Amino acid sequence: MQLSKNRLPFTFIAFLLWLGVSSCMSESGGRVWAENGGLLTSDGPHFIKGVCYHPVAIGRDTRSFELLAQDLRIMKAMGVNTIRVYEPITSKSALDAISQAGLSVIIGFGYNQDGVYDLQSGTYLDYIKSFKSHPAILFWELGNEYNFHPEWFEGSLDVWYTTLREAADAIHTEDPNHPVGTAHGEVPDADLINALACIDIWGLNVYRWDESHTALADFAQLSDKPVYFSELGADSYMAVGQLGYAQGENQRAQADATQNLLDHILTDSSQVAGVSIFSFTDGWWKAGEPEQQDVGGWAPGSSGVPYDATANEEYWGLVDIHRNKKEAYWIVKSHYDAYRKSER
Repeated sequence: MQLSKNRLPFTFIAFLLWLGVSSCMSESGGRVWAENGGLLTSDGPHFIKGVCYHPVAIGRDTRSFELLAQDLRIMKAMGVNTIRVYEPITSKSALDAISQAGLSVIIGFGYNQDGVYDLQSGTYLDYIKSFKSHPAILFWELGNEYNFHPEWFEGSLDVWYTTLREAADAIHTEDPNHPVGTAHGEVPDADLINALACIDIWGLNVYRWDESHTALADFAQLSDKPVYFSELGADSYMAVGQLGYAQGENQRAQADATQNLLDHILTDSSQVAGVSIFSFTDGWWKAGEPEQQDVGGWAPGSSGVPYDATANEEYWGLVDIHRNKKEAYWIVKSHYDAYRKSER
């Protein structure tokens, strides 16, 4: 969530250009492709009305889909058409349920997931071979704001960007029918966009108070590639009382921030392929004991989080851990229900 930008060394850019990065561009066609600033499917344009989804039950620290049927009903009622996950869904029955509910999935791959469908081991391709024909798949997404974490790559982001380029190339070869994206922390610079020409759609995790829409103009100055907000939102806890919001759990602050964010993004003039709100449900596993909801947590650059400049990591849900709807749920529902960009 930090707001700094990273710039690639010239030597890395030159290396990629020497390799011929244009060779990793996928051809348009197939079930889903990136074109004209958005996504197209065989059924027509797909504007992402999304939510980030990583359901972890009380007392646990790993994802499970035991409440998937209930969650899908809540999402559908909210107007969601796309789920964004941070790691592959390995259950075919779960993917089947998502597709049958009329939703699509952005499948995320991590760099190091202990050799389970991750980029470092190369096993991500095994997953793609198995599921590339599943109707739930919208596109593949590599990494999640890794540019904020050079320490994960022995201090060098070159390792990550090289992996990203090579993985995108391999995916395009294996599956020409789905775009490849990446979720970048804030707006990438021009050098990076040009070096990674193989990325079909850019996701932006942007936290600029309640003015994240300004990132769209910044990106448009650099590229005409499709772009969407891969993370956007606010938590429902105020670390301090300010701006008329009381300290403590505060759903009104979250709702107001969500309202202001979406008011500026879901407009006819916005050059955006969609939005994925962070996040569907609260996560009690993030900051303390997983049996209880704890205040705190840490994220890079939390100063951009409305309206207290603090990311209370266990309070980001549009619904709470028991699936009770927060005030922000109704804000998202009203915006998603009203917005019909694909029909205009």
